[in-house]
Amino acid sequence: MSKPADLNEPLWKVILFRIVTGILGLAVFAWAWFGIAGRVTWWQGWAFLLTFIIYVSILVWRLSKLNPELVRERNLPAEKAEAWDRVVMGIYAVLLVVLLIVSALDGGRYVWSAVPLGVQMIGWILLVAAGVMVWHVMMTNAYLSSWARIQNDRGQVVVQEGIYRRIRHPMYLGIMVGFLGIPLVLSSWWAMIPSVAIVGLFVYRTYREDQMLIDGLAGYAEYTEKVRYRLLPGIW
Repeated sequence: MSKPADLNEPLWKVILFRIVTGILGLAVFAWAWFGIAGRVTWWQGWAFLLTFIIYVSILVWRLSKLNPELVRERNLPAEKAEAWDRVVMGIYAVLLVVLLIVSALDGGRYVWSAVPLGVQMIGWILLVAAGVMVWHVMMTNAYLSSWARIQNDRGQVVVQEGIYRRIRHPMYLGIMVGFLGIPLVLSSWWAMIPSVAIVGLFVYRTYREDQMLIDGLAGYAEYTEKVRYRLLPGIW
């Protein structure tokens, strides 16, 4: 099955694609990940994986009801993105694989570093906070593409509701908070290294996308004068 290529694809095809590829991908991923971990009794890995599956499934189902156009948008191929963003997301994919491998080797197989249960709970708090923020943004921003691009084909306008009254890129903040929590949840201090690298990468992506929107989206420059901070109020 090939990936839906544009916004004219029927929604049922987009959802069917996500279901089939999601199931197959998760099956292969679980087999490889727990194989690297060396044991299926790595409960932190199972807890994280099942929570992620349930959260994403509910989120996609909800979006398909409320905003099917956003579901289509988020399934666009990389060719629709800015060239620099394809590079950034390629680096992100590599760092994500490194994070998952390191966490499986550390938290699952060798236990190079043991994260205390109380600190693991802090990781779950960070993941819940990230999940709440991502959910809010998904329900607020109808132009929340997976790729950095100006959506002239969808009549993109500046979104200024909800948390967008406080910061300009709340989705990226949610992602960063989540990645700071993942190594703790998976009981791997070593996995914090690629995780922090991913956070840094998204800081860079935030800056580049902000410049893209200032240059290419009508009204965004004026919006930046009202909402001064990209990620952290009072800081940046």
